[in-house]
Amino acid sequence: MAIQWYPGHMHKAKKAIAERLKSVDMVIEVLDARMPASGENPLLGQLSAGKPKLKILNKQDLADPERTRIWLDDFNSRPDTRAIALDASDRQAAQKLIAASRALVPNRGGIDKPLRVLICGIPNVGKSTLINGMLGKKSAKTGNEPGITKAEQRLFLADDFWLYDTPGMLWPKIIVEEAGYNLAAGGAVGRNALDEEIVALELLDYLRRHYLPLLQERYQADKNESSHWRDDQWLEWIGRKRGALLPGGRINCQKAAENTLTDFRDGHIGRITLETPQQWAQWLKTAQQKEAILKAEREAKKAERKGKAV
Repeated sequence: MAIQWYPGHMHKAKKAIAERLKSVDMVIEVLDARMPASGENPLLGQLSAGKPKLKILNKQDLADPERTRIWLDDFNSRPDTRAIALDASDRQAAQKLIAASRALVPNRGGIDKPLRVLICGIPNVGKSTLINGMLGKKSAKTGNEPGITKAEQRLFLADDFWLYDTPGMLWPKIIVEEAGYNLAAGGAVGRNALDEEIVALELLDYLRRHYLPLLQERYQADKNESSHWRDDQWLEWIGRKRGALLPGGRINCQKAAENTLTDFRDGHIGRITLETPQQWAQWLKTAQQKEAILKAEREAKKAERKGKAV
């Protein structure tokens, strides 16, 4: 099941970002450190081609620190790109962001030549909370649901550092299936666009394969027995442990799924990252191959219809 979510306000955000990019010096993209590649917007990459970029791996306190280091190395190896890891509790966040930005665009600075920066990211990535922490006041709206910020705001981190905050934006088609599930697990996708039980099962499948000890600890599962459980068995166990039961003792899978996703989003299961650069490269390769096959099939059908029309 491919997850897609691109409501009308995101199309408007795309147009606004495209227009603003004409007048800024660089771009900051806020990524969820638990899913850096899944949340890296390919549409933004196209629109901002040629602009220096700073990647912020936000919510680092919820992510696997070893995998965060690997992702930082990966991003920092790219041309005209720097990456830093932050979270809302970092009191030095503003200074780190400003220093990294000035290093990317050293020819801008001073009242006459302010550094003009566009900051953007996927919905619910924690961008507004991060900005409010850096400013020391509540300037950007925050919330637990995606799509809180609706319009562009110009903010000042310094007299000569202008920050244009934009609404959270996804892209019209998510071709990597794993990315759709990761974005949904992290809360970047509207609830109307996903089946929470399926998303929770995908999450549990990844966690049991890569973070089994954290699952066992969080949900107090017998280590010998649970090491062989499938994702659905984990969901059933979590439902029983959390009292998500229907009449007759049946598991309320919807409630169990909600509990699982909330635990992940709040960091209660542990510090987790849902992808590595190597995993992402394989997922992307598979997705691109599928897209090529679909494109060839569409072209063949188009040619067949054209032939019949002659």
